[in-house]
Amino acid sequence: MKLIKPWKMILIATMTVSVLSACSSPGKESAGSSQTTATEENKSSTPPEPLGKYPETVTVSEVLGYNPPEDPRTPKGITPEQNAYLKDLKEMMNIEVKYKWTVPSSQFEQKFALAMASADLPDIMELNQKDFEKLRKQGMLADLTQAYNDYASPELKKYMESDGGFAMKTFSEDGKLLAMPAFEDPFLSTQLLWLRKDWLDNLKLQPPQSMDDLDKVAEAFAKNDPDQNGKNDTYGVALQKNLFFWGYDLRGFFNGFGAYPSIGDNQSAWIKDSGGKLIPGLVQPEVKTALGKLQSWYKDGILDKEFALKDENKAVEDITSGKVGIVYGEWWYPNYPLNLNVDKDPKAEWIPIQIPGLDGSGKSLVPKIRSGKVFAVNKNMKNPEAAIKMLNYYIEVGKKKYMDQNKAENGYVYNWFNPRIYNPAQIDTIFTEVNKALDAKQEEITLDDENYKNVADVFKAAKDYLSGNTSNASKGVNWGQYFSRAAKDGGWGVTRKIKESGAFVNNEFYGLPTETQVEKGAQLDKLMQESFTKIIMGASLDEFDKFVQSWKSLGGDQITQEVNDWYSKEAAK
Repeated sequence: MKLIKPWKMILIATMTVSVLSACSSPGKESAGSSQTTATEENKSSTPPEPLGKYPETVTVSEVLGYNPPEDPRTPKGITPEQNAYLKDLKEMMNIEVKYKWTVPSSQFEQKFALAMASADLPDIMELNQKDFEKLRKQGMLADLTQAYNDYASPELKKYMESDGGFAMKTFSEDGKLLAMPAFEDPFLSTQLLWLRKDWLDNLKLQPPQSMDDLDKVAEAFAKNDPDQNGKNDTYGVALQKNLFFWGYDLRGFFNGFGAYPSIGDNQSAWIKDSGGKLIPGLVQPEVKTALGKLQSWYKDGILDKEFALKDENKAVEDITSGKVGIVYGEWWYPNYPLNLNVDKDPKAEWIPIQIPGLDGSGKSLVPKIRSGKVFAVNKNMKNPEAAIKMLNYYIEVGKKKYMDQNKAENGYVYNWFNPRIYNPAQIDTIFTEVNKALDAKQEEITLDDENYKNVADVFKAAKDYLSGNTSNASKGVNWGQYFSRAAKDGGWGVTRKIKESGAFVNNEFYGLPTETQVEKGAQLDKLMQESFTKIIMGASLDEFDKFVQSWKSLGGDQITQEVNDWYSKEAAK
């Protein structure tokens, strides 16, 4: 699921805090300027109310990069403007969201870059770290300290301060809180290997325990008719054009070679060398070895010959239609897109395993902090507390009393609502509470706090899937909820075991992008993507050595110095 992201889709999700347009004409009122401001409200005898309703409508503008609704029960044809969460927000708090524009997630980065270049920004913005740093340096971001202190609900404060305030300090300057980071359990980024177990069974193969095993399984999936339809219409391993991305990419594959090139955002991950310094994983010799294997896979038809032309949506289509039986990805894949394949093919059975390595299981790369997005507010916005109140609202409607209302079939699309911040330990809370209820053979969830809806939704899906009940949702939908979040041998269940066994390597850099990363990052990302793609498609492996030299001379060496300066001065050892 891109949920925590899919982010990105996870995601990535995975992956809009209000900032007023910087190009407003002189004399034109800012959004919300006619409403009661936080300062004015504080002058009255009425204390700030985290869920209080404004006496007059406060309008905030946003932009949105969105993926399709994750729940197939969502009404067909619904648009982000029709999201029922927005209707309830207006009724409950008198806050109205207006979109300046919405685009599919794959187009968001380019569209938002143009918006920043022209200073045509919305009120509430979802930012990655690079864009946050750019706007911070331009002095465009509001100080949210007072708004947070006065208006954050107890639940929001519990979440934000669950790490001792560490994440908030990372996005503060001179004691001023400049963004609300949506941070989560770092192990949500752990890549697993997802396989079609029914294909393994058809070919009388076992799940791969090493890279050599994976090589044999992947080749068999490409060449030995694993779906038994008598056609040569499958390939081994799913891949889209972005080699290091939020989904359907190859981070876990490289990890299996002891290579740690990226945490999923193109730019390099940073690992410790034997002397305690940080080195860029992207240019280490293990990456070259992994690229050599991918080159042979491409030549042998294990990778789709057209992967370089496919975005994440095309990769999803291949998984859904049963063209591929192996994909690297995080815990949420059963929720999307594997559930689509399960509904399309009743025989489809997917399982996750720890990534294969050169000598047995490999170690996945895990960030020190998982906060791919933050929510920030324009310094000119008259009602900066509205962003905080919207965060309160999203947490509030997860409670039990809203359960019968906030259903996908009623038009509630959670992954289209921003700003939203989750319980950083939400998935583990769901896993623990659902298994507690299943093991005790309970008929309902007894938990009654802001986590209720998320826990109860998964418990119901689990009960329905295990009993074969499809009256409320399809088999794939029920299986996806259960097998991603609650099954002990499912996505989060296997991830927990990796965490407990220590089978991971940390990305040691978690600071804001350095000066040269901001300046040169896009150029270096493009260099990497083009160089690696050419190698996979048949260029000499020596191209990797040329890439390393170019990467270093075009800014990589300077970034390495800046990262180590940060590490020696500011990193918590």
